[in-house]
Amino acid sequence: MFLQAKRRRVRTASVGMAAAAALLAGGCSGSGGGSSSGGDDTLVAFTGQSGDYQANFNPYSPSMIDGPGTIFESLFFYNVTGETEPKPLLGTEFSWNEEGTELSVTLRGDVKWSDGEQFTADDVVFTLDMITKHPSMNNTGYQGKAEAVDDTHVKITFDDPAYMEGPQLLGKIWIVPEHIWGKIKDPSKDVMKEPVGTGPFKLDSFKPQAFTLAANPGYWGGEPELKKVRYLSLSGNQSGADALAAGKIDWQTGPVPDIQNVEKNYPGYKAVTVPMNQTVLMTCSNADLGCKGPQTDPAVRRAIYHALDREQINSLAFQGTSSEISPGFALPERDKEMVSKELENDIAPMKPDANRATEILEEAGYRKGSDGIYAKNGKKLELGVKVVTGWTDYITALDTIGQQLKKAGIKITPQQLSWNEWSDTRAQGEYELIIDSLYPGPAPDPYYVYSYFYSSSSTAPVGEAANPNFSRYKSAAVDKALAELKKIDSEDTEARQPHYDTIQTTLEQDMPYIPVLTGGTTSEYNAEQFTGWPTEDDLYAFPAIWSRPDHAQIFMSLKPAGK
Repeated sequence: MFLQAKRRRVRTASVGMAAAAALLAGGCSGSGGGSSSGGDDTLVAFTGQSGDYQANFNPYSPSMIDGPGTIFESLFFYNVTGETEPKPLLGTEFSWNEEGTELSVTLRGDVKWSDGEQFTADDVVFTLDMITKHPSMNNTGYQGKAEAVDDTHVKITFDDPAYMEGPQLLGKIWIVPEHIWGKIKDPSKDVMKEPVGTGPFKLDSFKPQAFTLAANPGYWGGEPELKKVRYLSLSGNQSGADALAAGKIDWQTGPVPDIQNVEKNYPGYKAVTVPMNQTVLMTCSNADLGCKGPQTDPAVRRAIYHALDREQINSLAFQGTSSEISPGFALPERDKEMVSKELENDIAPMKPDANRATEILEEAGYRKGSDGIYAKNGKKLELGVKVVTGWTDYITALDTIGQQLKKAGIKITPQQLSWNEWSDTRAQGEYELIIDSLYPGPAPDPYYVYSYFYSSSSTAPVGEAANPNFSRYKSAAVDKALAELKKIDSEDTEARQPHYDTIQTTLEQDMPYIPVLTGGTTSEYNAEQFTGWPTEDDLYAFPAIWSRPDHAQIFMSLKPAGK
């Protein structure tokens, strides 16, 4: 996620097939398309979770399993798939002063927490103050000062113009109840096993193999027509595909065999693919913050970048659903006007350039040994790369990348971990390489990817939780450009572009996240059992089960067939 959860998949380690089969069998209403295990008004979802769930509904935790959008709400919903007006949630209106230093927000007055307590502006101020006091919770980089004007009005002030702060503050900060969270000594570490929120759903039941959310009858927007959402844990992508074929799940996001022919292979189901999250090899890049290994050398990272055969990776691992990626990390299609013309490659080469990789390594002092692997100062260019057990597409990608890099004199060794261990390893920086994705921010603008994953304010030394600058990257040039971009209205494209040029050209040289491909995120969904799904013609939210809070907007739009 991000929050990991903002990642391209929230999938974890393996459980026994017998347990998975038993879970699927229990309470099934039949087999075949359109007949899930949850009943007519229960949607059964598979996020890719393989292994026991660990109860964590803290929306600010990197390892939370759900909560943003469903249980806890933001002030507005921003649709990252395109330029649309933000949708009012807990907030109804907002405005900036002329200087861009003061944001005024009007709140709903008819909202209650799920325990019956009244929601007020004090809860908003408390939440903003809380993430300010606990940096590991402040994954948007919020730096304002909030004040409750009255019960339904909040004023947030900034020392400098902060236009770009708006969508993050309004769309990616989850408001929590002061009357509960104010009593918690360290909210950054509390897993919130009994969450109380304002959202359309409440926690209904929890078991390690499955948990269920139930519609909130007191929801300010009206009780959802979808009465329950049940999240299952299986044993990986193949089990998800098998469950889909048996009609036992209603929504999953991830690969299935012959992904181009979902409607033919899975009667009653349809699929939608959206290019959004950017697949990368994350590197623990910063030796000054405790990172260890050859990947701390930018030359190694650039050599890997040039040695990749992206066409082959896309074909073998992603069934052709991925697309081109820019080394400056502006989306080639959505953000094409912002892709810097100063980049060496505006698009990452789809075919490998072995000569360029060799040139980079040898200029940096690496020499190839008799075994064909480069070495420097007596240390071979060997790297470990972490991946989650059961993530078959990423595992295949790493097998393919390993063969490609070996030809370039670089050895990688994949290691499969449970999701819980993988997530902790990523947060703490105890890795050399990790395959993962960079997720977008609340609005369709590359600024948010940069502010999340490249800002020095969102990282930490190895051994401490970073969120979400997991690479431990620090660049004075990038930090300065981000600070300037924050001050400029997003409509002033001419004033913004020089700062984007600085960021993108710096990232192309440093590559703390090595670009692989732009992932084509595919969701398979039960169109026979439920209506109201997003389509390519109506992307009212990013259609991925693990994308929060988009999934909550989709849950709210779904209706059991026949209603």
